[in-house]
Amino acid sequence: MPDKRDEIISMQLDLIRQMTENNIKRLSSDIWGASKTAHSADPKKTIQPETPAAGNAQPANNPPPAKASDGGAGGNVPEKEEEILPKESLEDLKKELAEYIGLDSVKKEVTNLINMAAVYKMRRDHGLPTADMSLHMVFSGNPGTGKTMIARFMARVYHSLDLLSKGHLVEVDRSGLVAGYIGQTAIKTAKVTEEAMGGVLFIDEAYTLTSKSENDFGYEAVDTILKAMEDNRDDLVVIVAGYTELMEEFVDSNPGLRSRFNKYILFDDYTAEEMTGIFNLQCKKSCYTLTDEAKAVLTEYFAAVSEAAGEFGNARGVRNTFEKILTEQANRIAAMEEITKEDLMCITESDVRLAAGLTNTEAPET
Repeated sequence: MPDKRDEIISMQLDLIRQMTENNIKRLSSDIWGASKTAHSADPKKTIQPETPAAGNAQPANNPPPAKASDGGAGGNVPEKEEEILPKESLEDLKKELAEYIGLDSVKKEVTNLINMAAVYKMRRDHGLPTADMSLHMVFSGNPGTGKTMIARFMARVYHSLDLLSKGHLVEVDRSGLVAGYIGQTAIKTAKVTEEAMGGVLFIDEAYTLTSKSENDFGYEAVDTILKAMEDNRDDLVVIVAGYTELMEEFVDSNPGLRSRFNKYILFDDYTAEEMTGIFNLQCKKSCYTLTDEAKAVLTEYFAAVSEAAGEFGNARGVRNTFEKILTEQANRIAAMEEITKEDLMCITESDVRLAAGLTNTEAPET
């Protein structure tokens, strides 16, 4: 018969494992730091928090982005009626924008867009003439700098200003637009643009559509998207995103792209202080505390990796670091005979060092 102590340890391990998994899954919901709303980059990895203290509840008016279907032949899923998001006040949206950690230049550009769109709507409502206003945008910058989050935010802004009828976001990349046979790409891309109607179509790594040979089917996808933008200019916004240099090449690859995308927003890498702030905020929301020694090592670590923030992954790198630290904390706690609530909340220096691959004497590597 198993020892009673072994049974207790097994139960503790299961509890620790569940808590760790729950906290890791919550990270994607608000890693950039908005305190009142969650922003899920991956709806499959987002769960509701167990207690209000976690502060990550998914609001009804801000669902994760829809994933465009790949147009495959396997299994037709019945389409459900799409919910139209409730409109929000511009003041609340601006307040939320201000709460994001970092993104200073982005916040300024987005605020300008909000004000321009608001005045455009007021002139239209008063029967005054309005110049053609292109809402399509190019987001450039390294991964993990908040491009998808801001695209989702702009969908909500444009919907609240009655410039978009639904305000949802459809996120897609090359694989969701390009098919492998002649004639299929146009059909596949048209289906995606139809799903995005009334909201924002966000195309990540858009340059991959035009980075291959001239006979590549990616050019067919671009032509189909350009036609959809022209035919639905009053109820479809397209945002293309990717690395800065490659996005310049993408826009220059087709005269139609250059003429339709006249708003460019550059997403800078995060500083060490901003990465530390994101990490600390996530600790607070997930009910974790850092020892003074752990704080010192973590601050030094982010200072080192910030020198190559793009390779580190910016906020995405912060999330990955947090996940690794939670794993090391769980391993440490699993070896303890008695476990208190404080133990479950505490992150130690050893947790950080092991997660970062540091010894007690090593300096952080970039």
